[in-house]
Amino acid sequence: MTYEQIKQMLLLTTDPVERLELVMDFGAHIGIVPDGANCSEITGCASRVQICRMDNNFYGTADSVLVRGIVAILTAMVDGKTPEQIRKMDLKSEFLSLNLNLGAGRINGVNSMIRFLQNL
Repeated sequence: MTYEQIKQMLLLTTDPVERLELVMDFGAHIGIVPDGANCSEITGCASRVQICRMDNNFYGTADSVLVRGIVAILTAMVDGKTPEQIRKMDLKSEFLSLNLNLGAGRINGVNSMIRFLQNL
């Protein structure tokens, strides 16, 4: 699923609980990390999170269903882009525009993932 498809689905859903259920569903359908992908553990997340890269394709894993959905959103945002293109993106503003109503702890984790992606 592309980021544009994810964004469209989230923007069409006005109920905050349904939005979080969608995020968890994205996580349930996140792609499998291929053999040979370079994976990095993300520090600063309450859950165990890995973001993986093979060329300019991004994958991820997390031990929490909600966080796995967040990883799916963030990796979809950057999938197919070079590190230089990612550095030029305003990932934080774009993610916040999805209005997911996450708590402070989850936002801190999102910020850690974004910092990782922008420092590839």
